[in-house]
Amino acid sequence: MCIGVPCKITAIDPNQPTKATAEVNGIQRDVNISLVSSGNEQSLVGQWVLVHVGFAMSLLDEEEAEQTLTALNAMQEEEPDVNILFKP
Repeated sequence: MCIGVPCKITAIDPNQPTKATAEVNGIQRDVNISLVSSGNEQSLVGQWVLVHVGFAMSLLDEEEAEQTLTALNAMQEEEPDVNILFKP
């Protein structure tokens, strides 16, 4: 199953600026931000991104991120494979 998950960037690794910590549903994971960074990585902290296979693929506005998370959370009840998206 190929689904991107909205995550909020919470920190940038000062030693590896293409590496960030992102959070979704209380779970934090490492994310590569090289595809969404424009050179000022710190400006990404607090922004929503769509993450797929460990890469932030695009920026999302908060409303779009929340709508997508609501849909994914609802899918968990119908499709057990969706649960794996929200595990560390």
